[in-house]
Order: sequence, then C-alpha cells, then structure tokens
Amino acid sequence: MHDRLTRSDIAKMQEEIDYRKLVVRKEALEAVKEARAQGDLSENFEYQAAKKDKNQNESRIRYLENMIKTAIIIEDHSKADEVGLNKRVTVYFEDDDETEEYKIVTAVRGNSLKGLITADSPLGAALMGHRKGDRVHVKISDQAGYDVIVRAVESAGGEDSDPLRKF
Repeated sequence: MHDRLTRSDIAKMQEEIDYRKLVVRKEALEAVKEARAQGDLSENFEYQAAKKDKNQNESRIRYLENMIKTAIIIEDHSKADEVGLNKRVTVYFEDDDETEEYKIVTAVRGNSLKGLITADSPLGAALMGHRKGDRVHVKISDQAGYDVIVRAVESAGGEDSDPLRKF
C-alpha cells in the first residue's frame, strides 16, 4: 500500500526519524546498558522495560522509513477560494443546524477529534474543489448521505500540532 503524502508530511516524518535516531536511540541504549549492569536479567524488569522501549523506537523508525520509501507525493492545486489540502473549511450541517470547522489533510495526519479530516474521507472527498456557498452532497453509502453548505474556505497558514510528531 502506498500512502499519499505531501512534501511537508515527508519532511515532518524525516524530522521524527532523525530525532529518534539521534536522541531517543541514544537514551534507550543507555537505559538498556544501565539495567543490564544490575545483574540477573531473567528477573530484571527494568531491563525488560528498557529493551521494550528500545525495540518500540526501532520499530517506529522502520515504519516511518518504509512510509517515506513507498509514498506517493501529492500536491494541492486548488485555487485560493476552493477547498483543498491544508485548507480550513467551515461547514454548515443543515440537518443538525450546526457549524463545524475542519482542516483537510492527508490520511497520515487525519485526526477527527482535532478537526483534521482526510481528503479521502467521505466528507473531505465531497468538499474538495468546492467554494463558499456551495451545497455539497456527502455520500456515505449507496443508500445514505447528507447535504452540507460550505460557509468559508481559508488557507490554514502555519502547521497545527501534528499527530506524526511524537517528541
């Protein structure tokens, strides 16, 4: 599977890899070394915990490196007033009489609890390319869907807290 990522996503992932290799790896190795010096490894829970932390860090590094290696680079070509990647969009849900604000992001950064929806989600895909005032039908399945109205579209300007960044 290939993840669709922006150059910014890849840069953030590379930052995390560098941090994990230069800082976290060094700390994890030192923790393993200190725990090993305490003697009997079979009953040394600090040693087991240190090894687990070290292995989780190495696993995360491999995961990120593989994502970068297999990524498909995408770019946003939307106009300034159109919904596109890294744009904030205010949406009015007619059925609920509620307004919500979202930022459209790539799948790797999606976090609906923080208002970051992916361009591949039903709502994100339906909104792409639309402008302020457009009524958009969001198709959930062949039998279900709902309508929303785009109230505002603006550049997100700056980066939000990024779910990729673990440090």
